Amino acid sequence: MSVGASRRRRQILRAGRLMVLSRADLSESLTVLGYAPPPQAAQLDEGVGKAPFIAQITADETSRSGYRPRLRDTLRDGPKTYTLTDASPVYDRGTLCGWTLIASGGS
Repeated sequence: MSVGASRRRRQILRAGRLMVLSRADLSESLTVLGYAPPPQAAQLDEGVGKAPFIAQITADETSRSGYRPRLRDTLRDGPKTYTLTDASPVYDRGTLCGWTLIASGGS
């Protein structure tokens, strides 16, 4: 594992919290450990309501279950539920090591 991927993994494991990823129709769900970095200064200037919710997860849970995050899945982080607008795989030297989940909502 590269230094960057190892650092990313340690950050998620150290500062992450449990989130629930599920299909829009609730046919499938998966509990994942995710890290949501705080909003950037530019996002705060625009207003937090407009800023997308970005969460980083490892590929551990998704690889074991065969679950691949996709558009319109829901992500529940504590009391808030978000709708995925993008799910980008993160690779380390050709091996899937995680996902970047971009979501909107927060209801």
